[in-house]
Amino acid sequence: MKVEIWSDIMCPFCYIGKRKFESALAQFEHKDDVDIVWKSFQLNPDMKTEAGKNINQYLAEIKGWSVEQAKEMNDRVTEMAKQVGLEYDLNKAVVANSFNAHRLIQFAKNTGKGDAAEERLFKAYFTEGKNVDDLDVLSQLAGDIGLNITEVDEVLKSAAFSDEVQQDVYEAQQVGVRGVPFFVLGNKYAVSGAQESATFLQALKTTWDETHS
Repeated sequence: MKVEIWSDIMCPFCYIGKRKFESALAQFEHKDDVDIVWKSFQLNPDMKTEAGKNINQYLAEIKGWSVEQAKEMNDRVTEMAKQVGLEYDLNKAVVANSFNAHRLIQFAKNTGKGDAAEERLFKAYFTEGKNVDDLDVLSQLAGDIGLNITEVDEVLKSAAFSDEVQQDVYEAQQVGVRGVPFFVLGNKYAVSGAQESATFLQALKTTWDETHS
């Protein structure tokens, strides 16, 4: 059974949703027969990478909030992340366009390491404060999950896998994705947002039963 997950690695609820889905999957009796496919999505495709600006300043500017309001919101998100075992340090988060990171994930998918790439990039962005639009940083992260750095460098310095990213974004529009994370199970059911694990588990069971009856 295929589960497609549209996600952006700079979306705090996507990382939280990943953990909640993983918790549900661990309880699912047919988990070994579930094929997870990560799909690219950009919350802000026009975002300009500004390594010297932190995320609180950026949010204040685009939302019309005060920096303090932005920080309070990020503190709430950090607390939500903590409840699923994640340590966010959003004060260190770098304002960065995620397109190149998505190209790396697309390359990693071809080698069976899509999930590992997604996980490593989430941690780099939300916990370690790394610039996920910096090609040297992306190469290092790729090396961390066992990808061939020479191949990764060639990919990142070209336009390779741009079409695959755009295709995922196009498919998201066709499916009706308004926000991420967005889960499509067995081409039958959709779950939107970082729902509770029980919701994901029920969706897995229902989809499995209907497609294997």
